[in-house]
Amino acid sequence: MSKTTSWSADDFYGAWAVAMIGGGAFAFRLLAIAPRATVGLCAAANAPGICVPRHLVLQGQYYGLFGWAALALGLIAFFRGGRGLGAVALGLGIAAVVNFNGTQGIIGSAFGLIAWLSAITGRTGAASPAA
Repeated sequence: MSKTTSWSADDFYGAWAVAMIGGGAFAFRLLAIAPRATVGLCAAANAPGICVPRHLVLQGQYYGLFGWAALALGLIAFFRGGRGLGAVALGLGIAAVVNFNGTQGIIGSAFGLIAWLSAITGRTGAASPAA
């Protein structure tokens, strides 16, 4: 028994969103958070503009907001179905792992991936009643 998959334009946009969200989080961490020089720059009296989003990301990391957001979105995508929500949950789960919120982030991204793949393969429909 073979199952055909149907990729639509939404799936390519979803893959693009996963790459942009996950890759953007990785690039921001690599360029703005990880360098030791940014700690000194942001502690100065006249801090550059990058310090505000850097501070917000670090606060979100500290409180686990990335992981909890990925888990919530992954659960919504899993129970409601949908390609877009699944893709965004997967991307947010990658961003959560990059920002050290991996416990909830991995679970949320797994739920998002399952929802996305279920929509692609057509397994989101209700089960047919027994004859």
